[in-house]
Amino acid sequence: MKFGIDRLLEEPALTKALAGRRVALLVHPASVTRNLVHSLDALARFKEIKLVAAFGPQHGLRGDKQDNMIESPDFQDPARGIPVYSLYGESRRPTPAMMDSFDVLLVDLQDLGCRVYTFITTLRYILEAAAERKKTVWVLDRPNPVGRPVEGLSLRPGWESFVGAGPLPMRHGLTLGELATWFVKTLSLEVDYEVVTMEGWAPTSAPGYGWPLGERAWVNPSPNASNLWMARCYSGTVMLEGTTLSEGRGTTQPLEVFGAPDLEPRVLMAKMESLAPEWLRGCRLRDCWFEPKFQKHAGKLCAGIQIHVDDPAYDHEGFRPWRLAALALKSLRILRPDYDLWHDSPYEYERDRLAIDLINGSELLRRWVDDPAATPADLDALAAADEAAWLRERESVLLYR
Repeated sequence: MKFGIDRLLEEPALTKALAGRRVALLVHPASVTRNLVHSLDALARFKEIKLVAAFGPQHGLRGDKQDNMIESPDFQDPARGIPVYSLYGESRRPTPAMMDSFDVLLVDLQDLGCRVYTFITTLRYILEAAAERKKTVWVLDRPNPVGRPVEGLSLRPGWESFVGAGPLPMRHGLTLGELATWFVKTLSLEVDYEVVTMEGWAPTSAPGYGWPLGERAWVNPSPNASNLWMARCYSGTVMLEGTTLSEGRGTTQPLEVFGAPDLEPRVLMAKMESLAPEWLRGCRLRDCWFEPKFQKHAGKLCAGIQIHVDDPAYDHEGFRPWRLAALALKSLRILRPDYDLWHDSPYEYERDRLAIDLINGSELLRRWVDDPAATPADLDALAAADEAAWLRERESVLLYR
């Protein structure tokens, strides 16, 4: 199959359209061709393309910033002599000076298919700035590695943040190009934009179900997005960032494992099975031990659970990571009503709202967990309505059938 960057490099009509214009790229470490050549290097070989600037999202263009709220500075690219602007530094929105440095911005970012992943918000900010400054944006499309399934509550009005760019469900099932189309449509943006679509993307086909497994190498789009299995779990395990439980940061399996020094994994799994066994479909759970080297519970032995989605037990349509993670939190609350569960430190520059609420785009999930009378059926009814509404809404922006 071909990604957007592959088509741009191979089709003369596309490169010709950029001739004579000042071109900038928004990229990160996973912005590579099928031969693992970085997009900046690949485009620099075209004499007719004038590269004038580059932009990096959260974690930096080099992907060297490990944690949230660790900013990247602007710098000068030593190989090309062009400025590299940080969109996760002093400002998370592009400044007028940044926007005035180019005529066309090529967005070549690998996404994870989850609303919380901040590249989505950066895309929105870029499109809004381009509409204001009369600039052109091309999205060089890449796969949604977790395919088309939709899951989770939609973000409620007033809960927009850097981890919530709009009223999307947690798992939206769109590519970045389709998301750009959705932003332009829903925000009524008058912007010159184009999606350089993929060829041959098969989001419903095994074994990758969204990612061309065995055909394309995986490069971490962010430091803790270490493989496809993490991406499959992320729409659920990202919620652990809003809790006092470790989501595995500081281990070799971040966002595939979760736990804490005082957790009893087998007791927790038994309670989850008794409450909503259907929410555990499509994967296998295993109790495990780990010691984070940084972040929550650093240097402490944690008992936890690993979610396995890397063997024949994986069911792409049946696996529901958001419900699974919600069920783990609910089960822990039932087993230990007084457990100090919710993380109250600043999260993505928000200091007045709990991280768990920012992640979920409302207080609904947290209230469900904390309500002794609330059942899995109650949450399922809320989420199912949002999911059905989103499936209808996204239909008009799908670029791949």
